[in-house]
Amino acid sequence: MTDRRLVVVSGGLGVPSSSRMLADALAAASRAEIEASGLSAAVSTFELREYAVDIANTMVTGYAPPRLEAAINELAAADALIAVSPVFTASMSGLFKSFFDVIDNSALDGKPVLIGATGGSPRHSMVLDYSMRPMFSYLRARTAPTAVYAAPGDWGEGEAGAVSLDQRVRRAAGELVALMGDLPEQPGRPSRDARPASALPSPAQTSSAQTSPAQTSPAQTSPTQASPAQSLPFEELLARIRK
Repeated sequence: MTDRRLVVVSGGLGVPSSSRMLADALAAASRAEIEASGLSAAVSTFELREYAVDIANTMVTGYAPPRLEAAINELAAADALIAVSPVFTASMSGLFKSFFDVIDNSALDGKPVLIGATGGSPRHSMVLDYSMRPMFSYLRARTAPTAVYAAPGDWGEGEAGAVSLDQRVRRAAGELVALMGDLPEQPGRPSRDARPASALPSPAQTSSAQTSPAQTSPAQTSPTQASPAQSLPFEELLARIRK
């Protein structure tokens, strides 16, 4: 039995695609994190370029073809989503955005999401926080704090002192798995905050607490030990301060 199901959506158009490479790296790291905790994980990857015509038809007709509908249903049933888009014209790709335009607005409600992007320059990394994150916030998804951007230089050794792509990928994967640990309680499963019956007060204790005299501390039973200045009217207090 699979304990966790991950769906990966890649908006890359080329073959091979740097977006798919980043998506695979994020999926592998997330799977390793899940399996390290003793659970199993299944990963399904969807390359949107294979669904481009179906997405366009759905935008026009309002009805998803069976193949696209099956992908959307699998996404809605997943425990978490990894979504990676290339950067086109200072934003996510149109195909990537169109896919999330045709899914139901409640499909990602409360779902943990890890976002990533690829581009030709490190300057395009702002797309993650100014374009992709707001879209997933609108869809009420829970996005991992760390979003991963990969420029051409990130696939090599990287600049001295910079955090390597591998480190960022592993950190983001750990955050995604942590969000998955906060999934809603299943029906019939005791709440995390539920106390055992032994920790609840017995009827006798409740009755005793209601009928016995209140046990108050000396500070509650003795007259208020306020300073003389605090008990004076405002005008008199102000006059004393001015002296």
